[in-house]
Amino acid sequence: MDIMKSKNKILVTGADGFIGSHLVEKLIKNGDNVKAFCVYNPRGSYGWLDTLPNHIKDKIDFVLGDIRDPLCVKESMKDCNKVFHLAALIGIPYSYVAPSSYLDTNIHGTLNVVQAARELEVEKIIHTSTSEVYGTAQFVPISEAHPLAAQSPYAATKIAADQIALSYWKSFGTPVTILRPFNTYGPRQSNRAVIPSIITQINSGNNKIKLGNTSPTRDFNFVSDTCDAFIAVANSNRTLGKIINSASKFEISIGETANLIAEIIGKEIEIISDRNRFRPKLSEVNRLFGDNSLLLELTNWNPKFSGLEGFKKGLEITCEWFKNDKNISIYKSENYSI
Repeated sequence: MDIMKSKNKILVTGADGFIGSHLVEKLIKNGDNVKAFCVYNPRGSYGWLDTLPNHIKDKIDFVLGDIRDPLCVKESMKDCNKVFHLAALIGIPYSYVAPSSYLDTNIHGTLNVVQAARELEVEKIIHTSTSEVYGTAQFVPISEAHPLAAQSPYAATKIAADQIALSYWKSFGTPVTILRPFNTYGPRQSNRAVIPSIITQINSGNNKIKLGNTSPTRDFNFVSDTCDAFIAVANSNRTLGKIINSASKFEISIGETANLIAEIIGKEIEIISDRNRFRPKLSEVNRLFGDNSLLLELTNWNPKFSGLEGFKKGLEITCEWFKNDKNISIYKSENYSI
């Protein structure tokens, strides 16, 4: 593997979010110089980064901004040589409610990043895609050659954002790589995702767990594996101009996942079908099972939480995090978050 080495600053957009905060933490622990781009708010909050230990936070260069504003984005990138672009609206149900906001954030935000990178001659941009762009699997495991099929406004905006990023590579030689993670889970994940929703419902004392469709399968990836994939892709010059899946190459249904979590926590549960949690029929992605062979070929990455045993290990770590009263107090298990 050819390694691109530099001592300059790394920008992480969406640094205040679930994956972004873990990526920033890992980069700092690796000794990197990191600028964390967090969404502007009048409270001066840095999201999940506020929960990190002081010895980590003290090494972060924080900036509050708006990914939709081109000037704001360019100013934040001026002293950076690499960019991990994670800032996005990601909730699928909310994309049914406010689709225009997804266009503004996901598409225009990505355009702002790659245009600024072009003008500033940034060394490398890692743009974050999603397995949702594939829709229900037409063949498995899903490789990067799988057809794209947007089954939600969210997925449609991510396809468009991916193509914007790729077009800058093809048109201007802007050094873009697209990482396409499959379903990431772990500590700090929003309750809008199915695994935290299951855990928080059980931990609140409920034995009747409300879920939507339990038959779809997912390729779940523990967050540290996803972060390692980001870093491996960024550190290789063999990945430029490519779309690369980050997947565990293991699939499990939502219903089986709920029962596995209950087993880990040590509770008996009954799954209740909640129609409010169902996607529209044609919008449901029924099967996601990813091929990670290209990522393995191009980098030294390998998932540490693979297969059923790896999934159990990741769930145990996640369940343990949610047992902490300080962590669980942030969540509202009784609410269905979209």
